[in-house]
Amino acid sequence: MNRNQVLPQIQLSSDPQALKRVDFCAPQSYKGAGFLSISDLPRVAKEVSEVIPGDGFEWNVETHFEESPGSDPHQIMVLGLNGRLHLVCQRCLQGCAVDLAEKRRFILLATEEEADCYPVEDEEQEPLVASQQFNLLDTIEDEILLSIPLIPKHPEGFCQPQISAVGGGGDDEPLVERENPFNVLKNMKKNS
Repeated sequence: MNRNQVLPQIQLSSDPQALKRVDFCAPQSYKGAGFLSISDLPRVAKEVSEVIPGDGFEWNVETHFEESPGSDPHQIMVLGLNGRLHLVCQRCLQGCAVDLAEKRRFILLATEEEADCYPVEDEEQEPLVASQQFNLLDTIEDEILLSIPLIPKHPEGFCQPQISAVGGGGDDEPLVERENPFNVLKNMKKNS
């Protein structure tokens, strides 16, 4: 008989405050889903350029136990994220919508030592330390922050060229071509 078949499955609340205190040490599995607005995620809110109604993230979490050769079964947590936020495009410096869709798999371990010893080569799942007061909201926010592109930008061809504040006024001013200051050196080299 599979351990997952005999353990109770607890439904997680979608309330952000309840997500700050999940008991992953209890012998049970969890399942839950909900929506987190940008205001529910203070560290993400610091990264966005603007908040538009509807911005935020649908999340879903499910845990189960997997057999592990030579040891007790390990609890596995699968986290799915799907949402949108607005950042500053690094090409045109205007706001741009960024859609994120992520699916992460974690192994919940009992101690920091076990997590530190977990093989780095395992790219399928990351270790997390389970606790009776596990902050799932912070984990969701961490994964959103890790998913934000380093250089957000609009798709190719979308950005409009910006007029430089240093360059002056509008389109009706003709461009004045200045003499290259290195022409003097070029002429000196020709004469020698």
